[in-house]
Amino acid sequence: MKKVLVLYYSVHGATKMLAQAIATGIEMEGAEAILRTVPPVSNQCEAVIDAIPKDGPPYVTKTDLQNCDGLVLGSPTRFGNMAAPLKYFIDSTSDLWLSASLAGKPASVFTSSSSMHGGQESTLLSMMVPLLHHGMIISGVPYSVPELHNTQSGGTPYGATHVSHDNSRLTDSEKAIAIAQGKRMVQLVSKL
Repeated sequence: MKKVLVLYYSVHGATKMLAQAIATGIEMEGAEAILRTVPPVSNQCEAVIDAIPKDGPPYVTKTDLQNCDGLVLGSPTRFGNMAAPLKYFIDSTSDLWLSASLAGKPASVFTSSSSMHGGQESTLLSMMVPLLHHGMIISGVPYSVPELHNTQSGGTPYGATHVSHDNSRLTDSEKAIAIAQGKRMVQLVSKL
């Protein structure tokens, strides 16, 4: 069975909702969705932070990246960029870059923000850059997904997005786009 890693960071749950919808799409296409997160970055010593989160998915390991057939990476927007904890983890993967462990694997990205103009597309682009350096094959969401034509909230051809007004639920369009993104990743993994 093909394995697609859905790696995300979420503070208030909005990005987590997208990750779960993407995982639904992955599983609808007959692959295994592996949900993982990253620990927060803080001024505490990393050695005192629990190795396993109190709730939610386990923390990602480099082995998770090496063993996946595809990657879907998600982060909330932070001033038009990915959140520091996710970037911190990505910055630790130089050894995988040197060994080309991720080269040739498909990848896509997703994000959430608290406002429509919160920097969603620039955040998605910022997440694509290190994946391109790893030699991954970047995929977006094609306009054959009808919700891209009429969404009044989140959703871009760069990847699924959510506009979270006070931690609101995904709109029907946002959920459909996220599920389609998960399905597309499995289709690409199968073809490659």
